[in-house]
Amino acid sequence: MTDDAFADLDAYVRLPRLSGLVLSPDGRRLVVGVATPDLKKNRYTTALWEVDPDGERPARRLTRSAEGESGAAFTPSGDLLFVSARPDSAAEGEDGPKSALWLQPASGGDARVIAAPAGGVRGVAVAAEAGTVLAGAPMMPSATSADHDAEIRKARKDAGVSAILHEEYPIRFWDHDLGPDRTRLVVADGVPAGEERLDLRDLTGHAGRALTDEAVWDVSPDGRTVVTTWTVPEAGGSQRPTVVAIDVATGERRVLADDPDHEYESPRISPDGTQVAVAVYRRSTPHEPGDYWLALVPLAGGELRPLTQRWDRWPHSPRWLPDGSALVVGADDQGRAPLWKVDAATGDVTRLTADDGAYSEPRISPDGQWVYALRSAVDHPPAPVRIALDGGAIEPLPGPAEALGLDAEIPGRLDEVTATAEDGTPLRAWLALPRDAGPGSPAPLLLWIHGGPLGSWNAWQWRWNPWLAVAQGYAVLLPDPAISTGYGYDFIKRGWGAWGVAPFTDLMALTDAAEQHAGVDETRTAAMGGSFGGYMANWVAGHTDRFQAIVTHASLWALDQFGPTTDATYYWQRELTPEMAEANSPHRFADEITTPMLVIHGDKDYRVPIGEGLRLWWDLVSRSAAEDGSTPHKFLYFPDENHWILTPHHAKLWYATVFAFLAQHVLGKDWERPDLLG
Repeated sequence: MTDDAFADLDAYVRLPRLSGLVLSPDGRRLVVGVATPDLKKNRYTTALWEVDPDGERPARRLTRSAEGESGAAFTPSGDLLFVSARPDSAAEGEDGPKSALWLQPASGGDARVIAAPAGGVRGVAVAAEAGTVLAGAPMMPSATSADHDAEIRKARKDAGVSAILHEEYPIRFWDHDLGPDRTRLVVADGVPAGEERLDLRDLTGHAGRALTDEAVWDVSPDGRTVVTTWTVPEAGGSQRPTVVAIDVATGERRVLADDPDHEYESPRISPDGTQVAVAVYRRSTPHEPGDYWLALVPLAGGELRPLTQRWDRWPHSPRWLPDGSALVVGADDQGRAPLWKVDAATGDVTRLTADDGAYSEPRISPDGQWVYALRSAVDHPPAPVRIALDGGAIEPLPGPAEALGLDAEIPGRLDEVTATAEDGTPLRAWLALPRDAGPGSPAPLLLWIHGGPLGSWNAWQWRWNPWLAVAQGYAVLLPDPAISTGYGYDFIKRGWGAWGVAPFTDLMALTDAAEQHAGVDETRTAAMGGSFGGYMANWVAGHTDRFQAIVTHASLWALDQFGPTTDATYYWQRELTPEMAEANSPHRFADEITTPMLVIHGDKDYRVPIGEGLRLWWDLVSRSAAEDGSTPHKFLYFPDENHWILTPHHAKLWYATVFAFLAQHVLGKDWERPDLLG
């Protein structure tokens, strides 16, 4: 193990990034996706690796291609399905090759294509007993068949047409345009033998916006019923997700959960095929943040029964135990993200993991003895583990990082900081420190503010990794102010509709506490944030001059402008009234900003559109009074990145620019322009 990866940005971007954990029906094979830079190091590609569920054998790589593989699923016989845009298999769309569905036999041998819809394929699910294959396939609105869809696409491509006619909202999501195609569900009775391909049948027809990019679906063990989130339109350009059941034989659709005051997520069918677990969200208003709980509804239809409505935590990612007696869920808690077991009869909740870890993608062994998951923590990247359901130990499994020799050691230590808010509420934060930080060698402090705003610093971060700053000699404060998750409903409500009040004063209280730490130099400080964290960084800049530099990434600046231009305006309108937005908009305090700011924004950011960064930049430079037109502020602009800076070279450039800016203003060094910026 080495900590060189955090002192060398080239080494850092090579670290393997794990996601997409799946377990075979017999519990003998555990597969995970591993993303690493491609040969040119200008994008990440994902390969599939197998991890030994018993923890005895080293992990081994299963797939290799320049395009990568993802979306793994198993058939009842143990064949591995995955999606990939490998050459000679996938259709060529207007924006590049589309992913096809591949099968790698359990008995060994080469993988083969079993389905290649013209618009690609995603979200593969397989019936545990019947082997029915379910997937999403984007198709053109007027397409009557797969062949017709391919004809329409070819005609558009040959004509050089990229225009999209919208007849409903929304029109964009995250970093891409919606349409002209829309997802439909397609099914096949099972995987054919030999070289035959799946006979995919259109189950839903053109569903418009119903099957969004965030839609989640499942198929019953007998393959007879599909459940899925199904988005329906509302007045005023709004929409809400419901849950429906679809008969696989007839395509008949019936509603399982729909209420104008609630939204529904993550439907999961019980092992006996009689019930559906669903996450329920009571919709927010400008004065109430809403609430989450787990509920059950009969697959045949009937009354929705809340399970965890009295639990003051927000469950997600439900997974059934094989006997249907309970579910395993994740939920944030006090700066951690444990796994919990929820009794399906009583709703009683038992914590399964007592450590500081953050657990994701739980998968239950068929004998009900183990939960497999990816465990990360603020000080450890995601890695495969198994957790005994009887309350036993958490066992790490030999993973891809060890097999690649890239199991990095963090270059410091993690402490916890506590404080008390102005209203008496207990506050806490993580503090990442260099190993030698102490009374004789205090480190300059960086306040890093999380996004969301519904979130928590409780897991490993690839995009905002504090250990890279620690390797540069900084102490990094990771606070959870008002609106953070894992502290209960009232803690969220403290900052709801008043972002510039309790969240700001909480951040300052935790910064005050961190500056009392023996390993912190309170005379050298800076603040940083992205998304909502960027909003808070902008608010901080207009309300205090205590920091020597501020970095604001993908940040909200003028809330009157942001609301109508984000990709989900209907949600924003429920978040703040126009009066609240005006009172809490950072742009109103531009005249008060005296701290040098580094503004960062990607042009493909549709969640916080580029107009926010452009207006912030102008509001800063137009107030710079130097006669020669110079300004202490800088603007790092990425024409082809989104809300997140994802490509390896751009990630390196992001950190290099941030650290050069901080070195100038916090450490007193000369400004050094990163080489790749010319």
